[in-house]
Amino acid sequence: MDGRRSPGWRFGWLWAAYGVSTFGTRFAFDAFALIALLVLDAGPAEVSLLAAVGPAVGAVLSVPLGPWVEYRRKRPVMIATDLLRCAVLLSVPLAYAVDALTVAQLLVVSVTVAAADITFQAAVGAYVKDVVPREELLRANGRLESTNWTATMLGPPLGGAAMGVFGPVTTVVADAVSYLLSAGALGAAGGGDRRPERPDPRPRLRAGDLLDGWRYILRSRELRPLFLNTVLVNGLIMASSPLLIVLMVGPLGFAPWQYGLAFAVPCLGGLVGARLSRRLVARFGPRRVLQVAGTLRACWPIGLAFVGPGVAGLVLVMGVEFGLITSIGVFNPVLATRRLEGTPADRVVRTLSAWSATGKASIAALTAFWGLLASLTGPRTAIALAGALLLATPLLLPRRLDEARREEEAEAGSQLSGG
Repeated sequence: MDGRRSPGWRFGWLWAAYGVSTFGTRFAFDAFALIALLVLDAGPAEVSLLAAVGPAVGAVLSVPLGPWVEYRRKRPVMIATDLLRCAVLLSVPLAYAVDALTVAQLLVVSVTVAAADITFQAAVGAYVKDVVPREELLRANGRLESTNWTATMLGPPLGGAAMGVFGPVTTVVADAVSYLLSAGALGAAGGGDRRPERPDPRPRLRAGDLLDGWRYILRSRELRPLFLNTVLVNGLIMASSPLLIVLMVGPLGFAPWQYGLAFAVPCLGGLVGARLSRRLVARFGPRRVLQVAGTLRACWPIGLAFVGPGVAGLVLVMGVEFGLITSIGVFNPVLATRRLEGTPADRVVRTLSAWSATGKASIAALTAFWGLLASLTGPRTAIALAGALLLATPLLLPRRLDEARREEEAEAGSQLSGG
């Protein structure tokens, strides 16, 4: 196989690995919460602990892995995280089979999987930058984004049906198998990633090294506003999601399947947006696409505060979610591409790890805070407040991406010539 086709071939295996593991994760959506409720008779506090603390602690534990992974080939790291996730997830059905499953074990597994997820996603970004030509990065990121929304649309309904027919731990087993299949697909990719150059002599990992990813993001004129905007937008959107469940299934009287339908169908918008992103960038440029799509994704959620009962309420939720998810589907591939293009190869893992860890920790913190707010004001008021705050987030979007990048490149060049 010649060098020009090699990157596409290797990305194909990565795409397959990403697709099967993402579908497995969505297939097992909320599995731990349901197992805690149905099998362990856990209360709301324990379920909330699983939902918030597991990902937050996993994000913290992933931080020291960024500098460590930076100087290692990324494909073996991805395979290792797949095998780790497979092993810890299989411990759940084994403990269930011998009647030894506990909430504490679910929490440990949740933390481990969350840390491995962040590490895997950061390694994916670095691997994509190594094996995909620069001019094809947006197409590759669009395919990954389409895969994510397809899995989100199909996985939870199918997983819920499987759990109802075959038992509470079925989806966890399927998720574990998906990671095993992902590891096999990555093994078939056969390398292709850059072998990082280590400093000589090799320095010890210092406490300050853990902050390298954040330092690079916050010093970048282009990445800093995108980072702040994305973290806040995603946190506010996810913080209001549990409250919408409470509102729809509680006072408004929607059945669980109606709630699932209200969020499965709009995922088609993610597919549409991801496929449109490359064409929109070619016509309008990345700056305008990020500004318009980033603004639109902040405008939709306020509509959820006005949901009512019956068919009209269901249609309103589906319409709002379709608009929101379509905007996100356009925005995310462009963001991912600009982030990879603007980050040096020897900083990609640390940058993506810091970005992802901050996002997960912020979502956990805002979700907990908005839950407390809803207990004081009611879910509808809390949803409205999140939507109102989102309307201000476009102010954080960068205004001149290309100018900021040119200034940074000029500064780096002057520093090198001066050295």
